[in-house]
Amino acid sequence: MSASHAHALAHAVGATAEEPKFPLNQWYVAGFAWELKDKPLGRTLLGKPVVLFRTADGKVAALEDRCCHRALPLSSGTLEEQGLRCGYHGLLFDATGQCLEVPGQAKVPTKARVQAYPVQERDQIIWIWFGSASQPQPTIEPPAYEVHSSGEYVFEGGIYHYDAPYQLIHDNLLDLSHLGYVHLRTIGGNASVHMNAQMRVESDDTSVKVVRHMPGSQPPPTYSAAYPFKGKVDRWQEIEFLVSHLRIWTGAVDAGTDALDDPRRGGFHMRGFHGVTPETETTSHYFWTMATNPESNVEEVKAKVVEQTALTFDEDKVVIEAQYKNMLGFGPRPMVDIHVDVGANRARKIIERLRLASA
Repeated sequence: MSASHAHALAHAVGATAEEPKFPLNQWYVAGFAWELKDKPLGRTLLGKPVVLFRTADGKVAALEDRCCHRALPLSSGTLEEQGLRCGYHGLLFDATGQCLEVPGQAKVPTKARVQAYPVQERDQIIWIWFGSASQPQPTIEPPAYEVHSSGEYVFEGGIYHYDAPYQLIHDNLLDLSHLGYVHLRTIGGNASVHMNAQMRVESDDTSVKVVRHMPGSQPPPTYSAAYPFKGKVDRWQEIEFLVSHLRIWTGAVDAGTDALDDPRRGGFHMRGFHGVTPETETTSHYFWTMATNPESNVEEVKAKVVEQTALTFDEDKVVIEAQYKNMLGFGPRPMVDIHVDVGANRARKIIERLRLASA
């Protein structure tokens, strides 16, 4: 087992009191814009129970999911013009966490407030800031994701809950060689081609990029169902890892028709957004969208691509949860790294450095 994997397994038991369990001073994905309508939404993020809701003017707010009176989750309450009303005794809180009203009592106690978290909505993604004691407020804007707003693509998405640590999901997404074995019915293809794909890995202090090219490949089932390829294709996979999310651009062009390093290349595109947010040290939220560029029958092709994407994530979830259960069962046994693990290992080093840096 590599040192980074051993450390991750140790953290499944618990980090020391002095160290943060996750990298702080980061924007993490808390949800999607379409989730927040006329009800509050409770969700545990980085071990913190949070309630998300929209104010009367449509802005997103995030509070600690605990009424300061008798500790009922505020997500069990109701939304009103002025804010969120607790479902137990009716205390009313605004977006800053301040209690505005105690029914039947003229004076609101000075201490009647709950913690508010910085939160922003951008490109239909809701981002929440978990800062350290020395940096509680964000110093940067949340990441942009123009794929959702450029008009060049159509997309849909969803949310998975994993009974596994979030870094195992990172490992899976940074190593797409598994497609030929796990996803034969959808986006896979020839396993040998995947394992022998030309691969380039680049990284800096906060990100990793993995680029894989598979020229002269047979298009997998999802590709053939969504795009009128003439025969063999030149495929690409570009994976960009950041601590809070990954962006994966995959696709193909008819063999020999376009350069795979051309950022404006044509063909069939699948642009995936993968917001991987720890729920606890041993459970995770996986917020995903898949965008594509149909030449015709837009809604039909989009539905097909999203359906096939969901099928692949169903398959990944089974594998990752079984992997983690086995890791716990066997304990900290050695694991051997192979050539496809370069990106995942670099990502783990970045997370560990940023975790320690936010202490």
